[in-house]
Amino acid sequence: MFRFDQFIRRDMIVRDVKQRYPQTASLFEQFRVHPVCDDCDIGTVVRKNGLNLQDVLDALNQAAFGQAGTEENGSNTVS
Repeated sequence: MFRFDQFIRRDMIVRDVKQRYPQTASLFEQFRVHPVCDDCDIGTVVRKNGLNLQDVLDALNQAAFGQAGTEENGSNTVS
């Protein structure tokens, strides 16, 4: 079972997530997160790009942890 602190959360820095979970880098590109935003937290980037926070977190956790990441994350993510 995953612990809450293992999930990708809105307060995490984009660069840290890319380094810790390299498989998420292509998703950040798909969400049009520019490299200049790498030092911002995910919540800020999502808001500024007009994206849905829960959809982005679900996709990132799916990439990082597989299906278990999105199932567990759905009830644990603070929006």
